[in-house]
Amino acid sequence: MNLFVFGLGYSAERFVTLYRNRYGKMGATVRSPESAARLRPLFRDVDIHLFDGAARNPAVAAELAAMDALLVSVPAVDGDPVLAHYADDIAAAPVRRIVYLSTIGVYGDHAGAWIDETAQEAPDNARLHARVAAEKAWRELGARAGKDVFVLRLSGIYGPGQNAFVNLRAGAARRIVKKDQVFNRIHVDDIAQAIAAALAAPLAGRIVNVTDNEPAPPQDVIALAAELMGVPVPPEIPFEQAQMTPMAASFWSSSKRVSNATLRNDLGVHLKYPTYREGLAALAEIDG
Repeated sequence: MNLFVFGLGYSAERFVTLYRNRYGKMGATVRSPESAARLRPLFRDVDIHLFDGAARNPAVAAELAAMDALLVSVPAVDGDPVLAHYADDIAAAPVRRIVYLSTIGVYGDHAGAWIDETAQEAPDNARLHARVAAEKAWRELGARAGKDVFVLRLSGIYGPGQNAFVNLRAGAARRIVKKDQVFNRIHVDDIAQAIAAALAAPLAGRIVNVTDNEPAPPQDVIALAAELMGVPVPPEIPFEQAQMTPMAASFWSSSKRVSNATLRNDLGVHLKYPTYREGLAALAEIDG
């Protein structure tokens, strides 16, 4: 399978690192020359192109003509930049499978209740409205052009270099406590697993939640990381007293428990890190 990756960011880079040997010809985009300079030595057999979302790159269009599958990891802001510049190329390409990375944030708030992929989307800010619109646009392209589209809705991502240990060491970890608040999370290696499964599964396209088995209060995660590091557990801060950016406040405005049954039962993914405990224990050896 020849694969093209739009947006070689944290999750997609990890996927390519772990699963590059499964694919034939591979191309990818990055936003800046600096990113290209960093990644080209790491992925010498991946054709890396510049695409910042503002202008079409003809070299990308040429690559698409030889691709069997796409991984799209470029966030929508004011419309989907990949579709804005390459929709016709993708529709005409031999691509048969598309995996689009989205977010469980599109579900909005469910007051801590368990939900699955049948839950109604309820975006509560412009960023999430753009995500819902992009999901719809990709699925419509798939229906129109005869391509299977998998929408993977990711929960909070953590992994090497991006975790509670790093935040604790930087003095940025705060144990904010809000009654009945839980967050869903997923280790980046399990995101990579989910992408590989969606690209390979003998299934029609669908929406799949990518999250671990145990939604948990955020203060518990920080406390465990501190214990594993052997440093003092940061004090609790009542939510009402916490000063937050508008982006952070938007995350804290919703609480839900997201089921991963479709990920496990339909895509057959066996999570390497089924809860934050296993994930942090492994990361302690890297970042702890």
